[in-house]
Amino acid sequence: MNKTATALPEDWREGHFALRIEGADGPQAIALAGGRAFDMTPAFGTVSAWLAAEDPIGAIAARGEPVVIDMPALLAGGGLARLLAPFDLQALKACGVTYVRSMIERVIEERCRGDATQAEGVRAEFRAIIGEDLTALRPGSPEAMRLKENLLARGWWSQYLEVGIGPDAEVFTKGQPLSAVGSGAHIGIHPASAWNNPEPEVVLAISPRGTILGATLGNDVNLRDVEGRSALLLGRAKDNNAACALGPAIRLFDAGFTLEDIRNAEIALEITGPEGFHRPRPARWAASAATPPSWWTSW
Repeated sequence: MNKTATALPEDWREGHFALRIEGADGPQAIALAGGRAFDMTPAFGTVSAWLAAEDPIGAIAARGEPVVIDMPALLAGGGLARLLAPFDLQALKACGVTYVRSMIERVIEERCRGDATQAEGVRAEFRAIIGEDLTALRPGSPEAMRLKENLLARGWWSQYLEVGIGPDAEVFTKGQPLSAVGSGAHIGIHPASAWNNPEPEVVLAISPRGTILGATLGNDVNLRDVEGRSALLLGRAKDNNAACALGPAIRLFDAGFTLEDIRNAEIALEITGPEGFHRPRPARWAASAATPPSWWTSW
């Protein structure tokens, strides 16, 4: 079965969603509210304009035009319309080195200079210095600065550690507007890369006023060999056509779904390759693989 067919949560008829589809007349901004579909295109033209409104959820009933959409067929890819990435003209930004494992892996990429064969040895050496658990370390804190001085003295300091445990976060452009693809589509990997990986993410929809409106799922495709050669190649490693997959829809925050649901969620990624490679979901998901977090089921 096409996994996209089960890509909405079980309670989708109770929530509010923003999605984009490729219809007979071109892209459409579609809202789901209470299980009903509304075309927001006549009123706003784009998803970005709709979500920039003062009250995006209130605008559904006030300005949306009711339409009939066969959601199972749309999600399964069997109908006349097809899913697009739910963002259109919005800037696609990403935050790098946002958790300890990511930070360590970026340091390893840098030390290996893009050579994957050296990764295990460098990983073991680095963990011997910093230990196994940095999750309690607060970036920018005195404890973090003491660790920085220790690593500097050992010759292990890195620009990735600067944004991982330092006071300032890394925020960069992940992709150009309209460069992302939707659920079920093929992603883009630059042919120059031989060491790359998918990165499952929670993606936030943020209004021009800085308000977090909702969330969807995403795949931040990264070319590890390219970025490992130099962090100045971040744009080449990240910002490629179709190298960002988003969807299937943005679940908007309402009384039944809030930022707290995002904080409590876990994301799992299952990889199956044509050559027989298979990486299952993490063990902590094994017992609940059929019932992932209630706010979303799969991506």
